[in-house]
Amino acid sequence: MPVIQIREALRQAMSEEMRRDPSIFLMGEEVAQYNGAYKVSQGMLQEFGPERIVDTPISECGFAGLGIGAAMVGMRPIIEFMTWNFSLVAYDQLVNSAAKIYQMSAGAYTVPVVFRGPNGAAENLASQHSTSVDSLYAHFPGLKVVTYATAYDAKGLLKSAIRDNSPVVFLESELTYGVKGEVPEEEYLIPLGVADVKAQGTDITLISWGKQIFNCQTAVAALAREGISVELVDLRSLRPLDHETIFRSVAKTGRCVVVQEGHVFAGVGAEIVARVQEHCFDHLDAPVLRITNRDVPQPYATNLEKLVMPSPERIIDAIRRTVGR
Repeated sequence: MPVIQIREALRQAMSEEMRRDPSIFLMGEEVAQYNGAYKVSQGMLQEFGPERIVDTPISECGFAGLGIGAAMVGMRPIIEFMTWNFSLVAYDQLVNSAAKIYQMSAGAYTVPVVFRGPNGAAENLASQHSTSVDSLYAHFPGLKVVTYATAYDAKGLLKSAIRDNSPVVFLESELTYGVKGEVPEEEYLIPLGVADVKAQGTDITLISWGKQIFNCQTAVAALAREGISVELVDLRSLRPLDHETIFRSVAKTGRCVVVQEGHVFAGVGAEIVARVQEHCFDHLDAPVLRITNRDVPQPYATNLEKLVMPSPERIIDAIRRTVGR
């Protein structure tokens, strides 16, 4: 299989879907003339033209609302936020309009729109550009929330998100756009709401999503050398959540640690811990632990940023404590 960067996998997904369906268009800041802030849409203006690759003013509330309206009347927009931090300016559009229109119209309107862009911390972007918005959007029924770790998953999930008739929040990462992976040349889709077991194990279940999967994989490899067998579950979708895969894994291993990039209070990790302890209590041999960001705004300094974020060392320590090492 060809080995390509994640930004290329995302571009392939959008381009293939736009060739298939003329109702799809991409809109956002710098997506056209500049080829995308992170070069995800590079070359797409030349292929599809300015009516389908649309540069916008710096007005997230405006172009998010425009995309929702276009979706209601038969288009299938892809709305790029230069960073999900900027989506907070359009929060009302996503949670009060996109998420609720289908229910409020008694099914008369669907809203097939994808909101995508980089989420969470990169490097030295400080607190206003480092927010992980997972829990802010997963909280609301009516939105689907999807993320990925690999190039393969990125392409397959984005194609499915574009075809979905619900509004989809698609979370990417500045730090992984250049990460390479195998992507088939033939078309494929990955269904939303299906987790992926990235590593089989017997001693403990490790659950995460997005770029934290890479920290988890580092931890899994290190612990294997100590004789600790870790099963790594990549959720891929936060809404809908594949609780069956989670429960099946925890029932097998009897222990669980959840790794979440983002604040500890009312986070997605807390929801997963609650569900595991409600549904798998009789299988658990130890309390379920969470590894999250430290509960402070993201610092700018590199040394402090590393202290705040999840790390392989913190994950390894939590797993050792959970298995009694």
